[in-house]
Amino acid sequence: MSTFSGIDISARSFDLVIKSGNSIGKAQAFKQHPDDFERAAKILKKNKVILVVMEATGIYHLDLAVHLVSAGITVAVINPLSSKRFAELKLSQTKTDAADAALLAEYAAVMKPEPWAPPKSEYMALKDIGRQINRITKDKVKAKNRLHALQSKNSPAILIEDLEESVSFYESRIDRLSIAALNIIQKDEKLALVFECMIAAKGVGQSSAIAILAEFVVLPKNMKAKQVTRYCGLDIRTHQSGTSVRGAARISKAGNAYLRSALYMPALSASRYDDNVHEFREQLVSRGKTKMQAIVAIMRKYVTGLWTVYRQCEAFDSDKLFNFSEKKLEH
Repeated sequence: MSTFSGIDISARSFDLVIKSGNSIGKAQAFKQHPDDFERAAKILKKNKVILVVMEATGIYHLDLAVHLVSAGITVAVINPLSSKRFAELKLSQTKTDAADAALLAEYAAVMKPEPWAPPKSEYMALKDIGRQINRITKDKVKAKNRLHALQSKNSPAILIEDLEESVSFYESRIDRLSIAALNIIQKDEKLALVFECMIAAKGVGQSSAIAILAEFVVLPKNMKAKQVTRYCGLDIRTHQSGTSVRGAARISKAGNAYLRSALYMPALSASRYDDNVHEFREQLVSRGKTKMQAIVAIMRKYVTGLWTVYRQCEAFDSDKLFNFSEKKLEH
C-alpha cells in the first residue's frame, strides 16, 4: 500500500497531510523554520511516504522543498492551477489549509506528477547572496537618510562621523558580496552570457543584473512571462463591490518582493534614457495614468523582456518589447 503526502504552504507556516491507501490522516501544522522542516522530514520518512506534492507558491515553497529533497524524500512541485482544476473535478467545496493539504495528497496518489529537481547549489548560493545584498542596501539607505537628517541639524561631529563609518561599512559589505556573486556568474558559461545580455538593457547595471539573475536562477525555465509577472507581484488586481463601488486597480504585491524591488530602478532609469521606454511612459501619462502607474507598467514590460533574455540567452531589445506600431498600451 503506497503512502503519499500533500503540503499546503503559506508565508509563515505549512500544513502536512499523509494519505495511506484510502485513509487520509489529520493535518499537522508546522512553522516555516528549518527545525520544523527537519521535523516534517522525519515524519514523512517514518511513514514511508513515496511522494510529496506541494504547490509553487511564490518564494515560500523553495526552502522546504530543497530540505526535503536533501533528506532523500521525493517531492513534486506543481502549478497551483493544476490543483485548482483537480479540486474542480472532485467538486471540492472546502477551502482551508488543512483541506488543501489533503487535496494535494490525493493529487499525489492519483496524478503522480514528475519529481522536482532543486536548483544547483551554486544557484541557491547566488539567490542567498542577492537577497543579502538587498537587505544590506536597505540598511545603507536608512543610514544615509539618518546621516542627511543629522547634517541638516548641525549635530555633533561624532554622530555624523559614526554614521559615515556605518555607510562606508555597508558599502564595503555590498562590494564584497557583489564580487562573490559575480564569481558564481562568471564560472557558469550560460549565466555569464545571460548577464551580459541583461546589462545591454538601458537602466540595468551590474547591481540590478545580479539582483534579477539571483531570483531568476531558482525559477523553473518553463514558466511563462505572465507567471513570472504574477510571481513578483506585478499583476493587476481590480477592486469592485457590487455594481457601484469600484476602487483603483493596483498591483497585487503578492509575490517575490526581492525581484519586484530589483526591477524598480531599471524601469525608472530606462524611462529617462531609453527612447522606447520614454515614449511608452509619456503615452500612458497622457492617457491619465500617474507617473508611478507608468513605472509599474514599465516594470511589467521589463520583467517580461528580461525573462526572455534569461530563457533564450539573447540581448535585451526594447524595440521588440515596446512595439508602438500596434498602438497597444497597458491598461
